[in-house]
Amino acid sequence: QVQVVESGGGLVQAGGSLRLSCIVSGDIFSDNSMGWYRQTLGNQRELVARITSSGGALYGDSAKGRFTISRDSPNTVSLQMNSLTPDDTAVYYCNFYVHFRNYWGQGTQVTVSS
Repeated sequence: QVQVVESGGGLVQAGGSLRLSCIVSGDIFSDNSMGWYRQTLGNQRELVARITSSGGALYGDSAKGRFTISRDSPNTVSLQMNSLTPDDTAVYYCNFYVHFRNYWGQGTQVTVSS
């Protein structure tokens, strides 16, 4: 069984930075990908960034140039968020994809004040 746990959300002023972390436990196979999505009330969950086990990264338009995703170990992923704006306020979810299955964390709230 796979478990996904996020940490690092919180309140920050516009222009500030936050670092989100995610750790995955359980049956972790070598060929997988991890990523971050975010969701606001009434909207669909959107891609922030993804990274494969080999290090290939993909960013959503909102994250390009400001956020950096990294695989710190085979079962952890981080998201460094810089130059935050109030539009980045959302619940951020960590995703683990392996063997055609998605696993999600419980989400961590990020709030950016103006």
